[in-house]
Amino acid sequence: MRHALRASFYKNMIFKDKVVALLNQGLSEKPSVFLIDLTITEAMKIIVTLDGDQGVTLQDCIDLNRVIENNLDREEQDFSIEVASAGVSTPLKLVRQYKKNIGRTLKVKTATDVMEAVLADANEEFITLTWTAREPKKIGKGKETVDKKIELPYSEIKEAIVTITF
Repeated sequence: MRHALRASFYKNMIFKDKVVALLNQGLSEKPSVFLIDLTITEAMKIIVTLDGDQGVTLQDCIDLNRVIENNLDREEQDFSIEVASAGVSTPLKLVRQYKKNIGRTLKVKTATDVMEAVLADANEEFITLTWTAREPKKIGKGKETVDKKIELPYSEIKEAIVTITF
């Protein structure tokens, strides 16, 4: 029994390594498209989630699907495959995603706060968010509109989603 489990484990690892190599090969032909997530379920369903600097086209998904599917042997390992773009409500994961969304409004959750603000900048260490707020005047009564800005390290971001406004 143990031997069969170990053999199955190694077969699955070899399969995953093949999928990763094929995916990298396909992505090397599309430099503006990048991998967000790769999952291979126990039922051997390959789920690939992509994003792109200028978005992801249906043709990008079809091309990457073909690269993987046409180079794997179903006789050796039965599988199914799904290649899709990251959805609108998918949280941002990579610095590259933040950079492509500069100028857009994000809903950002930290351990202590939830804020909606414009992504003004993104570098390798943190993002810069800007927004306006109504605050009490420093002198006199009433409120004034104040421009706010925060630099937020990626390590403090629990979730960031681009908000779509109509």
